Amino acid sequence: MSITRRSFAGMLGAAAAGLPGALWAQQDQVLQAVRSTLYGSNAEFEQGMAFLVQRGKPDVVPALLTGMRYGRRRSDEIAQVMRTLTGQNNLGTDWFDWMLWQEKNPQLVPHPSLIPFKREVLLGIDSNFDDFLRPEYLQRDKMKIRLEEITWGGVRKDGIPSLDDPTLIPAARASYLKDDDLVFGVSINGDERAYPLRIMGWHEMFNDVIGGVPVALAYCTLCGSGILFETQVAGRRKPLIFGSSGFLYRSNKLMFDRETHSLWNQYTGKPVVGPLVNSGIALNQRPVVITTWKSWKASHPKSKALSLKTGHRRNYGSGVVYREYFASPELMFPALVDQSAHKQKEYVFAIRQFGAARAWPLKAFGNTRVINDAIANRPLVLIGNPNKRAVRAYERASHKFTASEGGLVDQAGQKWTLTEEALIGPDGTQLPRVAGHISYWFAWDNYLGDAATVYPG
Repeated sequence: MSITRRSFAGMLGAAAAGLPGALWAQQDQVLQAVRSTLYGSNAEFEQGMAFLVQRGKPDVVPALLTGMRYGRRRSDEIAQVMRTLTGQNNLGTDWFDWMLWQEKNPQLVPHPSLIPFKREVLLGIDSNFDDFLRPEYLQRDKMKIRLEEITWGGVRKDGIPSLDDPTLIPAARASYLKDDDLVFGVSINGDERAYPLRIMGWHEMFNDVIGGVPVALAYCTLCGSGILFETQVAGRRKPLIFGSSGFLYRSNKLMFDRETHSLWNQYTGKPVVGPLVNSGIALNQRPVVITTWKSWKASHPKSKALSLKTGHRRNYGSGVVYREYFASPELMFPALVDQSAHKQKEYVFAIRQFGAARAWPLKAFGNTRVINDAIANRPLVLIGNPNKRAVRAYERASHKFTASEGGLVDQAGQKWTLTEEALIGPDGTQLPRVAGHISYWFAWDNYLGDAATVYPG
C-alpha cells in the first residue's frame, strides 16, 4: 500500500481536506516525513527528519514511535529527533521506554498523519486489521482509548483462535489433566465446567453456553486475568461472539465482537473503538474461579472438562504456554504501573460490582483463608487459597465468618455450606456469590487506578 499526495486527502478525511492550501501542503509533508522512517530512501529519510526538527513540534512523536518499532535500523536517528522535539535527553533508543513516556503525557495530541501512517503499517501486517481500523473509527473524539497506545501484539486477526462451542468430556475421562493443573471453574444453573489454563493460554477466549446462559471467557495471558462475561446484551437479538484482534492496549488484549468488529477492553468489558463505542454497553460478569484440577474435580465430580480435541494443533502440555513470561517479573509490552506497594505481576483478586471496584492481594490470604470486608458499603466475605490461586466472594449481610474444617461458621457458631452459586445457611438462607477474577496488579492499576480501592491487609 502506498500513499501519494493525491490520495492523502481521502485518507485523512473531510476535515483535513478542508484545510487552507499552505497548511494542507505542510500536513502532506509531515506524513511523507514520518513515512520515510520505514519506506524512504536514506536521502528521503534524512530530509524528512530535518523537516520535522525544523518544524519543531512534538505532535509527530507518536508516529515516529511507530517508525522506531518497525524500522529499527534507523532507531538511533529517530530517537535523536524525538529527543530534540521533546527535550527528553535521558531517553535512548528503547521503544518500550518511549511508550511509557507517551503514556505519561496524555496532553500530547498526535498529528493527524498518525491515522494514515499507522493504518498503512498495520494493514501491511494483516489487511484484515481494516475491520478495526477504519479512519472514521480512529478520530480522537470517537475512541475511548488513545490510538497512539494501541500496539500490535505479534499475531494477526484471530491468530490466537477462540474456542467456539468447544468439545467437552466427563471429568473421569480427562486423564490428560494433572492434579496440580490450574483450571477455570464455572458453574451456572448446575452446569459445571472446567477449562484448563494450559489449553486456554493458547486460545485466550471461549464462546459457549453454560447452564443455558451464553458466555465468553476472555483470558488475557499478559495480565493474568480470565473474566467470564455474559454475551447476551439487552436490545440485541443474538449473543455477541468474541475473538482476539491481535492488538493490545497497555499490555491488555483488545478483543472484538464478530458482529460489528468493535474493539473491546478485555478488562472492563466495554467497547473502546468502533461502532459500539457510544452504545453504553458494558458486559455483565459471571463468577469464575481458578483452582487446581484436583480440587475442582473433588468438589464437582459431575463436571465436564475441555477435550484436547480443539481442532487446533498446539502443545497443550502442563506449564508450556507462556512459560517464560509467567516466570518473569517483567512485562512483555509497555504499561505504567505504581509498584510502591505491589509488584507489577503480583496477583490480586478483583471485583467491579455495585458501582465500585476493589482489589485484594492474593498474598493476604496467606495468613487467613477468610476475609470479611466490604465494597461500596456492601458487606462481603472472601474465601481464598493462594496456593491454588483460588478466591471466591459472597455477600455476607450482617454475618461475620471464620474458617472451620470443611466450611465456614458465622458469629453464632453456625456452619454454612459453600457452593459456586451461594453460601447456604443452616436454615436455608442463601447469600449470593459475587463475580470477580484474578489479575496481575499492573492491569488493575492501569485500568482502574484512582477509581478503585485496595484491601490493606
